Amino acid sequence: MEDSVLENNKFNKKYMYILYFFIFSFLGWVLETIYCFIVLGHFTKRGFLYGPLCPIYGWGAIILITFLSKYRNNGFKLFTYSAIIFSVFEYYVSYLLEALFKAHWWDYSNDFLNLNGRISIFYSFAWGIIALVFVGYIYPFIEKNLKHFISKINFKFATIGCTLLVFTYVIDTVASCFRYLNIF
Repeated sequence: MEDSVLENNKFNKKYMYILYFFIFSFLGWVLETIYCFIVLGHFTKRGFLYGPLCPIYGWGAIILITFLSKYRNNGFKLFTYSAIIFSVFEYYVSYLLEALFKAHWWDYSNDFLNLNGRISIFYSFAWGIIALVFVGYIYPFIEKNLKHFISKINFKFATIGCTLLVFTYVIDTVASCFRYLNIF
């Protein structure tokens, strides 16, 4: 019988990051969908992709896990660095999406202290708070439960699953790019 994923050293951080990316991209999509449902009163398709993922949340989670988790015990630094880094990240992604696809996925023009409608002081503050909650509670909870779950899966199945997730994500990204570029 093959080793479980956690017992097999071949299933390294790369695979864990892939799983974290997809989990948090999906949870971000759920969060966005619920928020828009509450605000608009009806279901609205959120995100860039066809599928139920908002990759900006997945990448944000990877940034938090990789670079900012070390500030878990220093809430001020974690809050400050996260507010700054994620505001820059959000601005960059907004600019890139507009430059490539001539579309806006969010607009903070009516918010107090916004910069070109791409970021605002309110959301910068929110990113800092979210980072505190994420690093202190959400990530440890997901990490513990994910490790427990994948410890029950054999290595081959887990690597095939991760490969299929990445393949599906790439296909969705390409198809979504074609859609927004009006190709086909």
